[in-house]
This record gives sequence, C-alpha cells and structure tokens, in this order.
Amino acid sequence: MAQQITVCLINGDGVGKEVIPAAAQVLEALKIGITFTQAEAGWECFQQRGNALPEETKAAILAADGTLFGATSSPSTKVAGYSSPVLGMRKAFDLYANVRPTLSIPGGVQGIDLLIVRENTEGMYAGRERVEDGGATAIAERVITVKASERIVRYAFEAARKRDKRKNVTIVHKANVLKETDGLFRSCALKVAAEFPDVTYDELLVDACAMWLVKDPTRFDVIVTTNLFGDILSDEAAGLIGGLGVAPSANVGSTKAAYFEPVHGSAPDIAGKDIANPVGAILSAAMLLDHVGQTEAARRVEAAVFAALAAGIRTRDLDGEATTEEMVRAVVERM
Repeated sequence: MAQQITVCLINGDGVGKEVIPAAAQVLEALKIGITFTQAEAGWECFQQRGNALPEETKAAILAADGTLFGATSSPSTKVAGYSSPVLGMRKAFDLYANVRPTLSIPGGVQGIDLLIVRENTEGMYAGRERVEDGGATAIAERVITVKASERIVRYAFEAARKRDKRKNVTIVHKANVLKETDGLFRSCALKVAAEFPDVTYDELLVDACAMWLVKDPTRFDVIVTTNLFGDILSDEAAGLIGGLGVAPSANVGSTKAAYFEPVHGSAPDIAGKDIANPVGAILSAAMLLDHVGQTEAARRVEAAVFAALAAGIRTRDLDGEATTEEMVRAVVERM
C-alpha cells in the first residue's frame, strides 16, 4: 500500500501566494497520493483575524506530515498583538534546526555543495528585548544554552555523517569576543564533536567564515552556527548560487511537526505579477519529500528543476524571461 502523505499549505503573504501553489502543483504532478490541506498565517492573517498564527493553523501543522510555508510580511515597527508566525511556529513545535542547503545551479558558479545548520530557537532571536533611558537605549539579550547548543551541533554532525562528501563540520562562532555566549556554544560543539570520530571538524570565526564563503565556498561541507550568524551566512551563501529565489530551507525539531519554506521573503514589490521565482519553494517541497521518506520523489523533483534551468528556462531574478507559471510548467514537463 502506498504511503499516505498529508501536506499542509500555508501561502502567507506576498509572493507566498504564488510560489506555494506552484510547489503544490509540482508535488501533485508526482502522482504519489499526496493529500493537501490549507491553513492561514502571516501579516494579512493578523490584519483580518487579529492573530498571525491561529490555533487551527497550529492544529493543521501538527496533523500534517509536513508543511509548506510561503512568506510573511512583517511591520518594521512594533504592532500591538502581532508576533512573527515564523518565530511562533519554531517555538510552538520546538523546531530547533533550520537547515539550508546551498548547491550550484546550471549556468552559475560550479562546485558548491554545502549545508548550513542554524540553531533556530534562541540567540539574538530569543525575544528578550527592552528599551531603557526613556527610549534612548535599546537592549537585546543573546541567549545561548547547553541544551540548544549540543542538540544543534549533534544534528549537524549526524547530517555530515550521511552526506556523500567529505563528512566535515565547520563550527562557526565569535568566541574570541563573545566569550561567555559563544564560548559556551564552542565548548558544547567540541564536546559533541568527540562523539563522532568518523566526522572531521574545524572551526572559524564568523567573520572569517563570511570571507571564505566568498573566496572559496567549495571548502565547506556542513556549517553549524548560532541563530543570527546562521541567518546571515545562509543568505550570503544563497547569493553564490543565484540568490534567495533558488534557496530552500527546512525547519525541523523534536516533534512530528516540520515546515519547509523558500528562503526569500514576501517581496511585495513583485507580488501578483507572475514573475516570482518558484524554484526555492519547489526545492523546499523536495526537502519535505525527503523528510517523509519519499527520497526517490525528492530526487525526481530536484532533477526536473535542474533540467529546466539547464535548458535556459529562468525567471527574471536569474536574468531570464520566464513567468512563475512557465517555470512551474517547465519543471512538471521534465518529471
């Protein structure tokens, strides 16, 4: 009997309303019996319902085998009652690992195949911010714990062990300056590294890592780091392969819940124009397939995406002329 797979679709805001249906179209074309459900989250959801991540959305995520999330628009200033649904999902389901693969695409710089594993629940994004001195001083507290550090590093080493490449983890930190917080992360990382004698490791300060990503990204296999550093480095890495439009990601953790999203944001300037690049969302769908054990289907999706790109079918962000729908059609035709 074929495996029954339920995928929850959350379009979110902006171009999410285009790229998530596009990814769903590709999944449907696999004809492996995927059932789709729909849920709401994001800034528009908050404006309409007063909640950016409703309880029924959380229930739909828990009920699904995996969730595809598009993007959320967030206000640049504090809005009473609003909190990011992305951070909300990570905290609600303890999705402690943000996993971002970076792989060369046809026509771009070749030889890049690295994986950035980013701690997803604490660090500078722990939500501990306050204003003092009558508004003259703003303070954010950076939270690093043994539990979160050890489990994210362990995830990275286990991922490196499974990869076909050289099975190496680069531990990235700034312990020379942030001696307490990154010092704790580093010591936890070295402790976990000793559990994996079959996986080599090295370490870099985050600024040096950023330089080496530009100078020679092929030197990296798996990078593991804290929340903010991982956020920045993974966007930098995406720029090496064509930009955020082609970059996928996974958010996984200790529970059944997991969601997958393109790295790009809601891009309101191009939303609704049928020009958004759906590749990041489609490759995120491939990561979802891997997560639920559909590895053959995942490889089919990836191969079709790369075949379409190799044929010169590209959206405007990749200096092409294809619309969102034309890009999706090209991928489906090659499956």
